[in-house]
Order: sequence, then structure tokens, then C-alpha cells
Amino acid sequence: MLGKLSVFGRLKSAVGLVAVGASLVMTPLQAADQEMLNSSYDIARELFSAYNEQFSEYWLKETGKTIEIKQSHAGSSRQAQAILQGLRADVVTYNQVTDVDILHQRGELIPANWRERLPNASSPYYSTMAFLVRKGNPKNIQNWDDLARDDVSSVMPNPKTSGNGRYSYLAALGYAQKAYPDDEAKTDAYLKSFLGNVAVFDTGGRGATTTFIERDIGDVLLTFESEVNNIVAENPDAGYEVVVPKISFLAEFPVTWIDRNVERNGTEAVSKAYLEHMYSEEAQRLIAGFYYRVQNEAVKLEFADKFPELQLLPIEEITGNWDNAMKVHFASGGKLDQLQRR
Repeated sequence: MLGKLSVFGRLKSAVGLVAVGASLVMTPLQAADQEMLNSSYDIARELFSAYNEQFSEYWLKETGKTIEIKQSHAGSSRQAQAILQGLRADVVTYNQVTDVDILHQRGELIPANWRERLPNASSPYYSTMAFLVRKGNPKNIQNWDDLARDDVSSVMPNPKTSGNGRYSYLAALGYAQKAYPDDEAKTDAYLKSFLGNVAVFDTGGRGATTTFIERDIGDVLLTFESEVNNIVAENPDAGYEVVVPKISFLAEFPVTWIDRNVERNGTEAVSKAYLEHMYSEEAQRLIAGFYYRVQNEAVKLEFADKFPELQLLPIEEITGNWDNAMKVHFASGGKLDQLQRR
């Protein structure tokens, strides 16, 4: 809950908060037969508060056992580091593939082929990047090129610490590549202006939302389509408007169980079921209700009016692959750092 505005009022009764390196959400309150921990990205609190309740009911019906589901939330890169440093999460539900890959590459906590274990490359839902603008859209912000104008100030998560921020950067890069094909100088000039207009780089998506809403900084907030739509839905009197550019980035939301941890924790069966249930029609309908794009065709049809048709660019079309994106753009001294030098 944000101080000045109720960003997500619909789930007021959902959770209590404690600290475990990031905010931790626990449900239910009484002792349960079993417990598990889901390490997730920064702006997923409300989604998983609702999903955890749904899954708990499903698990009770299926097994006769109660389950206590804990949630840890922060920027997905920070979350992955916490697991590498010993956080015994049973599952991860992140917003970028590289933050899951690192659990194999640096810790061998999961197998290299983790994306093959669940449908749609282990991504039960997806999204894209969108803009939240202030009442009446006074700067007439309509597309990525407007974010490079001298009179526009933006807020976004830091691409160094947030998958959300990397998606925004890559979406802007993809737009520039389409606008200036085979002209690296113009692409770089656009990105330099785009980044130079960012008033605040927050560590995660929820921090960026707080900066835009509570601190009243910026003309536009760059974040997931789901986040901007939820903000508008929960604050109808604030006059915020959603702008979804016609070309943007395909943001996958990868999930996996952590093999080494579920073996140690004795939670392998429930952890797998927790993620598999996300593909059920019931869960897909819940997820779509939070303005995420889903894979289930029947649910897609039900929610079609909420999601405009877009050209969503996959990582392969922009940088070739995630390894290349991380090395060329986000590594220390890479393109992002070069473009931000004054």
C-alpha cells in the first residue's frame, strides 16, 4: 500500500509482512502441514497473494493437506543473488530468463535445461512494457520517440538491478533499431537522450511506481503493462492514463523449482504442483485479471478487449540472445554505461 494513493486496494485483507532480505508475505496464519517459499520479482506481491490463496485451496482438495506459502519480493536480480547466497527458496517466479539461468551457471542449483520442464519454455504468462502518464497526458506522450524529447522526464527501474528495467531499455533499443535500421549512430543518439531523460532509476519496479506516484516525479513511468493497468484500475480518481506503444518487447516470466532446495526442504511434489497449476485455466484467468497476457486460448479470448494487438519483439530480434544482451549492454563498461556517460 502506498501512502498517498491506494495502488492495490483490492487485496487489503490478503497478507501480513515480515522481513527476509526482502519483503516476505505469509499465508495462512495458522500452522500448516507444510510450507514453501516463492522468490519473486518486485511488483508481483498482489498477484501471488491471490494465487497463493487459490493454490492453497487446490492443494487442500487434492491432498487433504494445508500449505503455508511465503513470498520474498525484490528486483529479480537481487532475488537470484539471495538464493545463491543461501536463501532456501523452493520456487522462483521471475521476470527475466537470465535471473533463472544464473542459478545453474553460478550455483548448479537447477539443471541447464530447466526451460524444457514446463510448457511455453517455462513461462506461464508474459507481458510487455507500457507507459503511465499523468491526467490528460499533458506532454502528449504516445511512443518511444517521445521519451527522448527535451521536455519529457521519465522514471524507470535500473537495468543494472531489475529485469523490469532491462526490458524497458531493450524495448527502447528495439524501437530505435526499427526507426533507424542499420544506423548505429542514430540508434545510440536516441538511447543517449532516452536515458538522459530518466529522472530516477529505482532498484525495482515497485520503487519506480512509488517514485512516480508518491514523490510526484516524472511525466511518465516505464514499467510492465500489468503494473500500469493495475495502478489505473485501483486509482480511478487520479486520472492516470495508460499508453501502450505499438512496438515493444516480449517480456517472458520464467518459473522453475529449485532442485537442490526442494530436495533439502522435502517440498519437491508441492513445488512442482505450485508451478504446474499456474497453467490451469483457473489460474490463467486469475493472472489475466491482473493484466498479464496468458497462454490459455480460452482465457485469451475472454480478456481480448484488455490487451491491444502489438508487435512484440523477442530478445533474438534485438540482440541475438540474452547472453549477448548482458555482455554487450548491461555488463560493467558496456553499452548502457557508455550511453550514460556525460
